[in-house]
Amino acid sequence: MSAEEAQRASPEALLAAAERETRGKLRIFLGAAPGVGKTYAMLSAARAAKVAGGDIVIGLVETHGRAETEALVEGFEVLPRRGIAYRGRLVPEFDLEAALRRRPRLLLVDEYAHSNVEGSRHPKRWQDVQELLAAGIDVWTTLNIQHVESLNDVVQRITGVRVRETVPDTALQKADEVILVDLPSDELIRRLADGKVYVEDTATRAVQSFFKPSNLTALRELALRQVAARVDSDLVERMQGSAIGGPWAAGERLLVCVGPDVAAERVVREAKRLADLLDATWFAVTVERPGRILPARERQRLDAGMRLAESLGAETHSLVAADIPTELLRFARFENVTQIVIGKARRGWLRPFRTSLSDALVERADGVSIHVITADSPETSRRGWPSLPPVGPAAGYAVAALCVAAATLIGLALTQLVALPNVSMLYLLAVLVPAIRHGVWPAIFGSALSFLAYNFFFIDPVNTFTVARPHELLALVIFLIIAVLISAIAGRAREQTRMAALRTRATRRLYEFTRKLSALPDAPSVAEATAAEIQGALGRSCVILLAGTQGGELGVAAAWPPEDRLDTASMTAARWAFDHGEAAGAGTGTLPSAPWFFLPLAGAGGRIGVVGVERMPGGAALDSEGEAVLETLSDQAAAALVRARLSTEVVSARTAAETERVRNILLASISHDFRTPLASILGAATSLIDYGGDIPEAERRDLLNQMREEAEHLDIMVRNLLSMTRLEAGALDLRRDWIDVVEMLNRAVSTARKRGAPQRFAVTPAPDLPLIFADQSLMDQVLGNIVGNAVRYAGPGARIVLSATVIDAQMVIAVTDDGPGIPPETLPHVFEKFVRAAREAGDGGNGSGLGLAIAKGIVEAHGGTVAARSPAPGQPRGTRIAIRLPLDTPPAMEERER
Repeated sequence: MSAEEAQRASPEALLAAAERETRGKLRIFLGAAPGVGKTYAMLSAARAAKVAGGDIVIGLVETHGRAETEALVEGFEVLPRRGIAYRGRLVPEFDLEAALRRRPRLLLVDEYAHSNVEGSRHPKRWQDVQELLAAGIDVWTTLNIQHVESLNDVVQRITGVRVRETVPDTALQKADEVILVDLPSDELIRRLADGKVYVEDTATRAVQSFFKPSNLTALRELALRQVAARVDSDLVERMQGSAIGGPWAAGERLLVCVGPDVAAERVVREAKRLADLLDATWFAVTVERPGRILPARERQRLDAGMRLAESLGAETHSLVAADIPTELLRFARFENVTQIVIGKARRGWLRPFRTSLSDALVERADGVSIHVITADSPETSRRGWPSLPPVGPAAGYAVAALCVAAATLIGLALTQLVALPNVSMLYLLAVLVPAIRHGVWPAIFGSALSFLAYNFFFIDPVNTFTVARPHELLALVIFLIIAVLISAIAGRAREQTRMAALRTRATRRLYEFTRKLSALPDAPSVAEATAAEIQGALGRSCVILLAGTQGGELGVAAAWPPEDRLDTASMTAARWAFDHGEAAGAGTGTLPSAPWFFLPLAGAGGRIGVVGVERMPGGAALDSEGEAVLETLSDQAAAALVRARLSTEVVSARTAAETERVRNILLASISHDFRTPLASILGAATSLIDYGGDIPEAERRDLLNQMREEAEHLDIMVRNLLSMTRLEAGALDLRRDWIDVVEMLNRAVSTARKRGAPQRFAVTPAPDLPLIFADQSLMDQVLGNIVGNAVRYAGPGARIVLSATVIDAQMVIAVTDDGPGIPPETLPHVFEKFVRAAREAGDGGNGSGLGLAIAKGIVEAHGGTVAARSPAPGQPRGTRIAIRLPLDTPPAMEERER
């Protein structure tokens, strides 16, 4: 293989280039300070592009009253600003919706780091710009170097001013082009003095504070470094994408340890700066001890630090380990980390007795550089006590006092009976009880009470807190130390047991929830179960919104507590989360003023809806643990919803396939069974038309009789089809009247003989049969279908017997033949639609396979039953089909039908 063939373009670079082609292009005009001419440079470049024929619109430009800048705005289409009500007045803001509707090729949006007024879709303007880019609109914007998030602390140390409006480094890295707008410090100060930046009073104060030559020089250096790093990154990416060879040295990889202290965010920013200087990939890692729950305040600090690291471009990981240094070094070796950044340990009262994390890492690290970030503010360097468990309820202290009192009474009683050299074991037992039941603090309180009680009642001189002998004092101090240690160990074991039980319950609850979801049949049931489970797990109201089939509109599918609608802001956040596949609403960067937090529900085929939890007024947003629980339950719910939808689609597909199969069978049966009588009718009619004058009278009458019989045959088949249709639709109309069963049997035999049945018939009714209350025409059809079935299958020499009798207050009408019978495999299905025996002897006029099915439906509509037996009772062969009809009186029948 040649060198040219061995060189390949980087897939990552090619994918990044392809992704940029699907979105708008972002150009940032970067300056070191206000007044260097960023907006002026942006407008000048836009005017030159407009001359070339570009579709350029000004979304928002802040001229700050500068005449030169205002002159450059003339001639451009300017979008009107949107007024947002805030604290009793309308604040004009950038209209994102208008920009998306106008959709120009290039949009100018000034002040990339601006904070939008409360009530806007996004809290920051850079988020508005990201949505414009996702919509395919090119954007030009302006930014000062002090607004870059990772440089926030550096700018504060340089200028003494904390910049509140910042832009995440990831938003800056997404820029396709960064143009440095630079101005020497002296020239900028002259512009300030001339009033070209601020008004006179403001300019004077600015020169005295922010706009000092030293400050401006340092800010210019930061801006130049930022642009240089960006240029270098672009160069490497272009070389990789174009397969240009070069020396690819192994790069640095950096890891920052994020803890729950107040310095977490500062350590993250320092790590970001170091990673930028080294051009290194970096990770943000937090390690939690198993069985330990962080207090709410520490959890909030930890979550804030991890979110900041993620926004600055770090790859975040949460680890769990009892030995934190070992786990950090294991992760560092696994990820090939070359440098670790940690914060300096707090100077607590236990510091002399324990090894700090930085010391442990320095001692154990091999080939990894350790950076310790020292504190430089009172807030981060104050002395701190180690975090201890919560104080606990008053009941624990009462139990500790009672245990100590009980131990004292028992000790006094025992010393009266038996000479005991030492009763301190009783007090150790008194310490263990509150430690196991109520935690560490009640146990420590019990230890102190035990110390005092033991001294007062059992150490000479008794009934005083004085210790007469030195060895007694030493024993008392040792007792106190042992009691405190036992209480701490027992309390920690209790906390760990409690945490293990909580995790076991959570795991069991998740298992039961998953099992419950697997048994639910449809999407509404899954949504209701999920809403109830999330509400129970998080203690917050929950709502599930699913996308409809038409247009993907979101609708409330389930809520707990029940809720059928959301306010406008919440629905907007839900739609945004669904459309963009990201979290939105309370506690996020998108529509944070909405009272609900929404997560998208993503299935294998795409997003299917969103799940939302409510933030109570004045309440805190979900912490990382709550979000993890919500994401886990949401993933389970999304999988169950997809399964439910697929199950519904499978049932629909099976129903459609079965409907198609029945339709095809019906068409095939009709085409086959209608063909014979139609052919006979057509042949007879043709003969009469063509040769009517030449045909003898007897033959002509036979042809006419044949036509009538075949027409009657067709009429019977059509009636069967119509009856089956009415039965399946539940629209069968019964016109009941008193019927003579004997006459009905005779009519069935007469009809069969008229149709040419060659079998021998016999009618054998029991004497004195009562009348039945039924629909005569439908019962004639039932009996005709059963007799026709016997004629068709029994054979020409068979004997067919029609009988009727009364058994158990029921009229039993039976049709019995001595033919070959019904095959065993067909007998259980003989009353189903389109079931036809393989030994069909002739057409018989009812060959569609519907006759017995229709008979069964009509008999059941009358409240009766029908059954088939083969061989017939008392015969070696044959078939018996028996109908059982109740002998109800008309009023009783009508009452049952109602």
